[in-house]
Amino acid sequence: MHQSNVVYLERFFEEKYGRVLCYPKHDLAKLKNRVDELNRLGVKALEFIGEKNVLNTPVLGKGCVGIVVVAYTKKARMVALKIRRMDADRSEMQREAEMLKKANTAKVGPKLLGASENFLLMEFIKGPLLFQWISMLKGRGIKSRIQKVLRDILEQCWRLDKIGLDHGELSKAPKHILIDEEDKPHIVDFETASINRRVSNVTSICQYLFIGSQVAKVVKRRFGYIDQDALIESLKNYKRRRNRRNFESILKSCKLYDVQIRKLQICL
Repeated sequence: MHQSNVVYLERFFEEKYGRVLCYPKHDLAKLKNRVDELNRLGVKALEFIGEKNVLNTPVLGKGCVGIVVVAYTKKARMVALKIRRMDADRSEMQREAEMLKKANTAKVGPKLLGASENFLLMEFIKGPLLFQWISMLKGRGIKSRIQKVLRDILEQCWRLDKIGLDHGELSKAPKHILIDEEDKPHIVDFETASINRRVSNVTSICQYLFIGSQVAKVVKRRFGYIDQDALIESLKNYKRRRNRRNFESILKSCKLYDVQIRKLQICL
């Protein structure tokens, strides 16, 4: 905890921090309600750090719906807090909380810790975005590390497809996959997720990782050549019939299929 950046509950009414909690329109009455919400969620402090910026205040993330900051609970736990923007296209955070909770049932996404009208409290994931992670890898075993991470990402997307939850943003995923210190990928940000549209998590992430993005170019350079024609054919088959056999065909096309891992999964 960097003490100089930590602001405790009683200081949230200072205009500098109140403007972040009520971005982009500071409103004292609504600020009071939001501070009360944080108190009920068990939040005791916020830490303003990160590469993004809101009104000259550093934050972890900034989007059309919310602002993400580090928070500390009354149990001294470091968590991520998503703050609903005053001008967001939705009136509450409960729907996103429900989508994240459903993703958690498939062991995907940061763990949901709490939610209220204007806030989402989640497990804090420390680590770079996927693109940054791949780009900065050094030393031996780079290819095997990339293979492990990419396979895990596709497996998570397969599990989301199985439960009928479409993330909605994985065809352009630069902000939606974090890699932690143990090389574990985490799919984040379920604000546009839905259970009411056709799922396309596997097909979307393959498009992003192997076919049409800046990350695809880096993957090709650092991981190796992928036969795009074979992959596209596998994806077509998967779209026609979404089953494990066709999913594993995609893994093979991407050079991510591991016989030993598959045998272990069957035993489990």
